[in-house]
Amino acid sequence: MSGTYLGMPAFPKAAEDAVRNVTLRGNLRHATHTIRDKRAKAVAELEDWDRLRAAGKDIKDRTLRHLDRYLLQLEEAVTAAGGTVHWAADAEEANRIVTYLVKAAVGSDIEQREVVKVKSMATQEIGLNEALEAEGIAAYETDLAELIVQLGDDRPSHILVPAIHRNRGEIRDIFEEKMGSWGRAAPAGLTDNPAELAEAARVHLREKFLRAKVGVSGANFMVAETGTLVVVESEGNGRMCLTLPETLISVVGIEKVVPTWQDLEVFLQTLPRSSTAERMNPYTSMWTGTTDGDGPQTFHLVLLDNGRTDTLADEVGRQALRCIRCSACLNVCPVYERAGGHAYGSVYPGPIGAILSPQLRGTGSEVDASLPYASSLCGACYDVCPVAIDIPEVLVHLRERVVEGGEVTRNGERVTIKPAKGHAVERAAMRAARWALDHPDALRAGQRLASRTRRIHPKRLPGPGHAWSDTRTLPEVPAESFRDWWQRTRGGAQ
Repeated sequence: MSGTYLGMPAFPKAAEDAVRNVTLRGNLRHATHTIRDKRAKAVAELEDWDRLRAAGKDIKDRTLRHLDRYLLQLEEAVTAAGGTVHWAADAEEANRIVTYLVKAAVGSDIEQREVVKVKSMATQEIGLNEALEAEGIAAYETDLAELIVQLGDDRPSHILVPAIHRNRGEIRDIFEEKMGSWGRAAPAGLTDNPAELAEAARVHLREKFLRAKVGVSGANFMVAETGTLVVVESEGNGRMCLTLPETLISVVGIEKVVPTWQDLEVFLQTLPRSSTAERMNPYTSMWTGTTDGDGPQTFHLVLLDNGRTDTLADEVGRQALRCIRCSACLNVCPVYERAGGHAYGSVYPGPIGAILSPQLRGTGSEVDASLPYASSLCGACYDVCPVAIDIPEVLVHLRERVVEGGEVTRNGERVTIKPAKGHAVERAAMRAARWALDHPDALRAGQRLASRTRRIHPKRLPGPGHAWSDTRTLPEVPAESFRDWWQRTRGGAQ
């Protein structure tokens, strides 16, 4: 990986650099507009979409309220089906568990110290590839977009399409330059034709699928009543990783559990349409423990917390845990479209990343403290969310946390967050507004003073000019306040 997320600058600085990249903006504009237009058509086919959306929200909320019970039920069902469940409180513990399991599976065979991976946000979140590499274990991404990112020593910039910031010419160059050092080289004379690029990736990955003893995956859903895990994908690489290796290790966030198969039915309708704009994913793989002579003979499930329990404790912010990783919010966000995913400094970019990352990691770093401000609050993200996460509400809630500071729960302990630097004027203004709203007479006097002096008010914000204020005028103050107008026209009647 080229750099660490937490070492990145705050969002405004990273975004400023990104918007100057004309090629990046062109790639993002084309891709996001294409995906969201297709999604709108797919969703419009269902007359009961609003009811499915409400059902998904209710299922997630009910599950989160009783998460402890469903997780224990899941553990019992997975164990009964022949799997082994591990609990990881944070990224370090999860990486330690997976590394130990991989070493135990491959033994002393140095040539087999490798794993093939299904696309997984959870393993990216904990930095699993880097942790395995530090122990001499090679982790090969098999999703086409993830492969492009890995070969290019890059970082994902989109939840669904990690290489959305790359065009076909760039992908061809990456394959020609890097593919040979990771395995089978790209064929001579490779063009930027999509079919040729896909075939080069298929041939490159085939030998890895057939050789690897260990597969690593995440999961889109876990069904508590049967211990079944579900992965939906469009390429078939996931099914190869889930069925061919002798050992399968799945790292899954604890919020991915659903109580029953009937609950799962709702999400298998909403997720494909919201993400890939398909009625159904081409590959929906489900497995329950192990089966003699069929598929992996050893299955491990690593249940990942890594800040999720702390997020659950926040009555406003917990709705971020409903997320099913469809990426619909990214494709309609005007900020993401212009800045791209790398500016968010997280594996979770876009609107959902702006509310999820600061809760999982805290707002102590510069980049995490800036993420709640990476939004225009237009509300488009809430409109398309298939589980009705009110992202603007959580953004405002987190902005308050950043500005005011206070106590939050971190790893089971109460931690004091200091008020963010650089918000002194904002804090003073909000406190003054709160005082004025608590004192009606003072508010009325201030409104009358503002009305009587409106002719000498400046047209633009005072102080040094900048891009925002130089292109916008301040609204004119009316000749009289609403209170005075009401008193004059209605005689004080309520």
